[in-house]
Amino acid sequence: MFELSRSKLGKFIDKHNIKQIDIAKVSGLTTSTISRLAKIDCVSPSIKNANKIVTALKKLTGKNIKQSDFWS
Repeated sequence: MFELSRSKLGKFIDKHNIKQIDIAKVSGLTTSTISRLAKIDCVSPSIKNANKIVTALKKLTGKNIKQSDFWS
């Protein structure tokens, strides 16, 4: 079976069964931005957008997440 290439963010989203649209709604970012970051590991968001994503993931999962978990 064909497996999609996923970034660290994408793998986290998949593992926790979070929908990209939910992250987009909570973060205020577009679903295309979330999708792009979930697919490609070599793409890093701006600090502002990374903060929005991490804050959204904390709200959705209740986990202590840091930007460095996904991007260097």
